[in-house]
Amino acid sequence: MKLGNRIKALRESQGLLQRQISAQLEIDTPMFSKIERGERRAKREQVIKMAEILNTNSEELLTLWLTDQVLEVVTDENQALQALQLAAKDIKTNKK
Repeated sequence: MKLGNRIKALRESQGLLQRQISAQLEIDTPMFSKIERGERRAKREQVIKMAEILNTNSEELLTLWLTDQVLEVVTDENQALQALQLAAKDIKTNKK
């Protein structure tokens, strides 16, 4: 829900309504509301478009989007931290 919290904060700080954002994303307002509350996942393209609409860094929103996805998968796993550490090691190795 990290993405949803950030989107809500940005939207409110700019005085925008959910319906204004949802119209630009070409989705209905209830769906945008669910994305903002963390009840539904946004698509990658939507996250990029939201960054544009909210005049913010797309890298920040994409990082939060990916974090939410990872957390959804590993949160209840006993080996979550170990798995994430191994994954981080592999990501670093593969980037070289």
